Amino acid sequence: MAISVSVVLLLVVLAVVFLRNGGLRMSHALVCVLLGFLLANTSIAPTISNGLSATASLVSGVKP
Repeated sequence: MAISVSVVLLLVVLAVVFLRNGGLRMSHALVCVLLGFLLANTSIAPTISNGLSATASLVSGVKP
């Protein structure tokens, strides 16, 4: 749960930055949000969640 909340917050921050810089139009952001909601209701949602969890654990294990 904590990983998904932090990923969502990171994506929101990136979307706001892109919107303010003009690199992302409001219509593009709306399409991305709708795609996310549609993907959450498909059978691929657990695979995406597992992939994000594996990536987060991989990144947290890296020592600089």
